[in-house]
Amino acid sequence: MLRSVAAFCSWLELTAPSRMLQRIEWIVPAVQTVHILGIAAVMGATLFLNLRLLGLTGRDVPVSRVSARFVPVVWTALVILLLTGLVMIAAEPARSLLNPVFQLKMLLLLGAVTLTLLTARAIRGTPEGWAATRARWFAPASAIVSSALWVAILCAGRWIAYARVH
Repeated sequence: MLRSVAAFCSWLELTAPSRMLQRIEWIVPAVQTVHILGIAAVMGATLFLNLRLLGLTGRDVPVSRVSARFVPVVWTALVILLLTGLVMIAAEPARSLLNPVFQLKMLLLLGAVTLTLLTARAIRGTPEGWAATRARWFAPASAIVSSALWVAILCAGRWIAYARVH
């Protein structure tokens, strides 16, 4: 499998879009800047939601209202992150696709997105604000795991630049 990923990276590096991205010096830093702004949006939105799920802030505001406000920010930012991430991969495919830290980041992201979907669905299922039983264990557990996943994703994303690709 590693050979096929390496072959794909070699092919992608030689495509016209990849060559253009490699030639024009300002594109990758500009895309990275937008990527970082997307990360800030995800981290901020999940922080506000997770603090509410833990009951540390906004106890007078229903969880459903906090979710309705911040979950769309997460989805919008994730689309931006996907698009900017694809551009960065196209510019330097081997740096990402062959990097075990990038692969770890993608696994963590899959977990975080799945948890966000499950949490948002559970909140929508009880629009009155998560009555007692479910909220007692699921809300804080979801918030803690979500926070840990997003911080791990952030760390892995930064670590990609320093991991050696063989």
